[in-house]
Amino acid sequence: MSVTATMETTAGELAAIDMPPMTGVTPHLNLVGASDASAFYQQAFGARETFRLPADDGKRLMHCALVINGGNLMICDCFPEMGHGFEHQPSASFTMHLQVDDIEAWFQRAVDAGAQVLQPIEDMFWGDRYARLLDPYGVHWALGQTKAG
Repeated sequence: MSVTATMETTAGELAAIDMPPMTGVTPHLNLVGASDASAFYQQAFGARETFRLPADDGKRLMHCALVINGGNLMICDCFPEMGHGFEHQPSASFTMHLQVDDIEAWFQRAVDAGAQVLQPIEDMFWGDRYARLLDPYGVHWALGQTKAG
């Protein structure tokens, strides 16, 4: 279940929201079209949206929390006009990696949702089956599955 907050939501109300705890490193992607990206990640990667905070313009998201395969992901739109943030720059120097239990199913679901294949599923020298994708928002994704045996 996703919770939508407003700029008037109190700290107490936010604390009462049932979201998974964030521990370790949590990626936070700044995108153009974060609301559409959330819908894409739900379709492509089985993401579950747990929280969203729309901006006052009614178009962009100040914050959106997702859970994908048990891990947290935060996304938002860029807000350079607010004096913090920056213009959007496509991502090319990092990859979001998902270690999965059925790479064929995860791969096909993402491709069916609109992800571009950069590398089809292959057996790799380190023992995993591995594939790479590019999502419609310019984010690079890798899928890995440890081979049995």
